[in-house]
Amino acid sequence: MALSLEEFVHSLDLRTLPRVLEVQSGIYFQGSIYEMFGNECCLATGEVIKITGLKIKKIIAEICEHIEGRESPQPFELPMNFPGLFKIVADKTPYLTMEEITRTIHIGPSRLGHPCFYHQKDMKLENLSIKQGEQIMLNSVEEINGEIMVNCGVIRNHQNHSFTLPLSQEGEFYECEDERIYTLKEIVEWKIPKNRTRTVKLTGFSNKWDLTNPFPKGFYGALILKPVYEIQGVMKFQKDIIRILPSLDVEVKDITDSYDANWFLQLLSTQDLSERTSKEFPIVAEVIEPPQGNHLPRSILQPGKTIVIHKKYQASRILASEIRSNFPKRHFLIPTSYKGKFKRRPRELPTAYDLEIAKSEKEALHVVATKAFHPLHDELSSVSVGDQFLVHHSQTTEVLSEGTKKVVNVLACEKILKNSYEAALLPLYMEGGFVEVIHDKKQYQISQLCAQFHWPFNVKVSVRDLFIEEDILAATPGLQLEETITDTYLLISDFANPTECWEIPVSRLNMTVQLVNNNLSQDTGSIVVKALTEEITEEQYYMMRRYESSFSHPPPRPPKHPSVGEAKLTLLNVAEEKTVGLPKSPKSLHVDISKKLHSNQVGLDSKVPAGCQNSLADLEKQRSKSGALQQQALM
Repeated sequence: MALSLEEFVHSLDLRTLPRVLEVQSGIYFQGSIYEMFGNECCLATGEVIKITGLKIKKIIAEICEHIEGRESPQPFELPMNFPGLFKIVADKTPYLTMEEITRTIHIGPSRLGHPCFYHQKDMKLENLSIKQGEQIMLNSVEEINGEIMVNCGVIRNHQNHSFTLPLSQEGEFYECEDERIYTLKEIVEWKIPKNRTRTVKLTGFSNKWDLTNPFPKGFYGALILKPVYEIQGVMKFQKDIIRILPSLDVEVKDITDSYDANWFLQLLSTQDLSERTSKEFPIVAEVIEPPQGNHLPRSILQPGKTIVIHKKYQASRILASEIRSNFPKRHFLIPTSYKGKFKRRPRELPTAYDLEIAKSEKEALHVVATKAFHPLHDELSSVSVGDQFLVHHSQTTEVLSEGTKKVVNVLACEKILKNSYEAALLPLYMEGGFVEVIHDKKQYQISQLCAQFHWPFNVKVSVRDLFIEEDILAATPGLQLEETITDTYLLISDFANPTECWEIPVSRLNMTVQLVNNNLSQDTGSIVVKALTEEITEEQYYMMRRYESSFSHPPPRPPKHPSVGEAKLTLLNVAEEKTVGLPKSPKSLHVDISKKLHSNQVGLDSKVPAGCQNSLADLEKQRSKSGALQQQALM
């Protein structure tokens, strides 16, 4: 039965791709497809097309509420790289079967690909009962014993209970409220159901937007996002990928079941390759559409190049950012195989609580104060700019407040005087300012740093990686190593030299290849894996920080220093309530100077060491300019 192209797209189940279509009514003179502005505008009657994908080409936004004193703005286009941050409004229209959900919602291995729904009534399953309104997470769709099933889970008492639902499962399934914040790119890729609009609330902007802001001044409200799709496909015997708007006035017929798809070249995207099973590798392929910004040597991923895709796997990277006072900062993913060497650099530690987190058992944390602090209680220590401290451990101590004794959490330190040491107690709520003093002159490989020190820590490249042509880290003034990131990579090589392999990230490198064959006839023997340091965008950096942080919640920061007017009522209670999970130590501070100091620390003057003064100046400038952004990254 012939359908208009728009009707075909509306009824298309993305899980059944690829599909083969024959044009039933198009243009009637000799010729094939015609292209204009990046999309095919004419198709000939009888043309056969293999549809390989359906992508959102652009987003049309419409402001929901009326703004008093203003005309209702016309719908406008939002570019895909628009830096707005959005909160999703749950769809109030129910899904009546699990099959309808899987046909319209993107469910995949990414954390964004696990949508949550609730059922209007209680559901009784074979081994589990799902309560009305209980949140059900959809994790994956797979074939089990010949039937397509949805792998689901519910969380009860902090434990995950897994179960499966068939596509035929009926009911009233509603989308759950989602408190997370998303970029437009994430919403487009994961959160707009097919053939539905998506209502969102604008909450802010991820970075500076240089172009004209399409929203009214001060607008932070609800929008309706309407996707405009494009069909991606391939013609018989052709390698180029064609793109067709569904609004093209042609009728088509689905002939997938009666047509030999081998007449078409087998085109695969990076994502398609990552979804293949491990048994299907290695794969020999020809590059059709290379990735943008290809940083691999010798143009391995150029059009027409034959490559070997050996396997897919998870690999670790170290997420790092430049230490600099001006913006924008550069961000990097450093492989653990990086052969350069690093020297440690001082860290800026804004509060006493940060000192508690930064200290280690390996060596005493030595810091210089960059900001004065005057305590409200005589039992606590005052701090002047330039004071030096050795940080030891956290404990509790009693202070006298309005004639009654209160217990507060403090950091036990030693203040370094000219020829002696003095015990000091710094309250954990103290918002002072400190810079670390580094006495370690060793050079470290990145694996040694990760094993010996707590995140984050600062370093500078002292010896560049001599095994690569251009070491992009060597020119940086300093780096903050922040955390380990695990991501999916494809291991590829030039077909002419299959033993020298390179890792390419699935999520950040988009390319299209033509499948040549699934079997590598020649024996590759032992292979050498080469992983390059990757520079990532600011958006990619913040998305990584946000995803990683969502799985490892840090302890809360202590409260800000209360004002003098509030101090008598709130200081002790707030400090105790907000400082959670810190180990208690004996109330008295026992000082054993001979065990605390490294031999080269004896005789340090209480003034800021000369070697730290440049660092202090740089960090003080950096703090005023970058504090807000750093806090956002750590949220």
